[in-house]
Amino acid sequence: MARTDTTPRRPRPPVGLRRTAARLPILLFRGGLGSLFGKRLLLLHHTGRNSGRDRRVVLEVVAYDSGGPHGRSWTIASGFGPKADWYRNLRQQPKTVIQFGNRHHAVTARFLPAEEGAGIMAEYARRHPGTARRLCAFTGLAVDGGEASFREAGRAIPFVRLVAADGDRRP
Repeated sequence: MARTDTTPRRPRPPVGLRRTAARLPILLFRGGLGSLFGKRLLLLHHTGRNSGRDRRVVLEVVAYDSGGPHGRSWTIASGFGPKADWYRNLRQQPKTVIQFGNRHHAVTARFLPAEEGAGIMAEYARRHPGTARRLCAFTGLAVDGGEASFREAGRAIPFVRLVAADGDRRP
């Protein structure tokens, strides 16, 4: 299959020292230092779909809503696509726990349609243009810096909204 500008080139997960470095934020969260990341990162707890073992991954929060129409929610993106282990694990078991700062929250994963992902990516690019360009380059999506190209990229990236249990609307 020929690759087009909107067909993402899924990067390979890091190995060796790069994997160790990528997992260091997990230790900071576990050590009670999650507040160092402000509202940009969260620690997602998930259960291995095959092993049943507890897993953890630190992910960037692309949108945070402290009490909008969905209640309290965090939106995350799968830069490694729909085959990322955490994404596949959430598909199997969408109810889980996150750590945001130093607080834990029970959440339910909602997998967003491509059109909603387009809007999320366009808004993210307005707030963080350099990071949005790097994310798109990392996933092999060509963007020209314009809103339309970020919307197109957002249609190709899987987004997940983690909604707090019981309509948690605390700030």
